[in-house]
Amino acid sequence: MRLHVGGQQEAEGWHILNIQPGPSVDIVGCVTSIPCETESVDEIYASHVCEHLSYQNELAIALAEMFRVLKPGGRLMVSVPDLDILCRLFISPHLSEQDRYHIMRIMMGGQTDPHDFHKAGFTETILAAFLSNAGFAEMRRVDRFDLFSDCSELVVFGAAISLNVEAVK
Repeated sequence: MRLHVGGQQEAEGWHILNIQPGPSVDIVGCVTSIPCETESVDEIYASHVCEHLSYQNELAIALAEMFRVLKPGGRLMVSVPDLDILCRLFISPHLSEQDRYHIMRIMMGGQTDPHDFHKAGFTETILAAFLSNAGFAEMRRVDRFDLFSDCSELVVFGAAISLNVEAVK
């Protein structure tokens, strides 16, 4: 089984878990309580999901859940906004105030619905620490996953703004 957390785009072999119902959503639920058997999932893909979870408690619970449902050797592919890159963009003297507003919305979430708020920010080191604390190993940064056309591939003002990491259980 392959689980696409927070997704909406259908793809063969992938089951979509999303907190909001939709035409392509297979499982309506929250990543802090994944309704899957322990060690039943081969791969998990979560693009721009983790930043919507509180770094105080929800994020650790969600990563522990992902670890729980993954089979031994299973792969987590996680993408989050890269705070290092976004901060550099935000302070760039070449951007207008409107451009900075756009970067700020990426940092804080679009805030278009109750689930579209960002509660955590990530650098490679911060994300690695959370993943390690959840039990993940063999973490490596990748440029792209080439699975779905989504925010993991987003380029803003010439910069790829996503931190894409593969981690193995």
